[in-house]
Amino acid sequence: MKKFTIALDCMGGDRAPQVVIEGADRIATNNLHIHFLLFGDSKKILPIIHHCRYLKGRYTLTHTDEFISADEKPSIALRRGANSSMRLAVDAVKEGKADVVISAGNTGALMAIAKIVLRPLPSIDRPAIVTSIPNKKLKGTVFLDMGANVECSAEILFQFAVMGRAFARTALKIDNPVIGVLNVGSEELKGHDDVRNVASMLKNSDLKNDFYGYVEGDDIAKGTVDVVVTDGFTGNITLKAIEGTAKLISGFLKEAFTDSIWSKIAYLLASTALGKKVKTMDPRLHNGAMLVGLNGVVVKSHGSTDALGFENAIKVAISLVENRINDKIIHELKSAAESIKTATEQNSGEQKL
Repeated sequence: MKKFTIALDCMGGDRAPQVVIEGADRIATNNLHIHFLLFGDSKKILPIIHHCRYLKGRYTLTHTDEFISADEKPSIALRRGANSSMRLAVDAVKEGKADVVISAGNTGALMAIAKIVLRPLPSIDRPAIVTSIPNKKLKGTVFLDMGANVECSAEILFQFAVMGRAFARTALKIDNPVIGVLNVGSEELKGHDDVRNVASMLKNSDLKNDFYGYVEGDDIAKGTVDVVVTDGFTGNITLKAIEGTAKLISGFLKEAFTDSIWSKIAYLLASTALGKKVKTMDPRLHNGAMLVGLNGVVVKSHGSTDALGFENAIKVAISLVENRINDKIIHELKSAAESIKTATEQNSGEQKL
């Protein structure tokens, strides 16, 4: 098996570096072909590694006591964070020392740093955060953007649609992904100008045969479309609402099956089937999203996750590298470049009129 290297921002996230190191140790158990580049405060990292069984001898630690806080503005992170754990980890991908970088830190800062260091792919103005959300059809719904771009023009949303389609084809193996634009209703007059404009652009582009139209929040879980496009503000709120609901349901189920001796017996009888369903709703097992549209593979982990969740983010990174996801997306985007250009020019002309 081909060996590859993963760069970790050890100081990003609510419970860093503990969660990051423990997640890496869990991965190291069965993945002997992986080497980790750890970036962070050695005084905090080494005591944790001392208690790790599998990570020893499988890492290179670069010390820095600088890190980007959760509330730091991206512009400040760019100016002052040259020696931060996040920046050094992203630099490792740029310099070819690592195949992928993972961070649970400040989302805006990670996007800003990755965009400056790795540069966007041709035809892409703004990279987006993309992931696959479980749905009734079990294949998953590709969802973007999840928080990197709070305000998006119709042209940016159109680029998200192209990147989402490319991701669905390469990551989920869907031949002809169906695209939907998230809106407050399915009627054509619903939504703000950018939402209506991107819908018009999709209808009149090479993607028209794959465009479903507007979708609403409940269509994500239904699997109505394969790709859901929205801006980062709405996308992040939607994702957190889905995660919160999943945790609420899981909590209710646990309480219900521990209320009495009879409920415990009922749980024993139904534990196998229920366990599988509850597991599919655990946000930790769906942790890890790709910053798509960059010249390099960057994975964003939830900042509040635990070691199991960070382990899953690393698994996502491994899958992306092994499947050469970025190479495939670049190929998809090249073929769609003319469509992006034409749609953008057409929309700009219509706005002038």
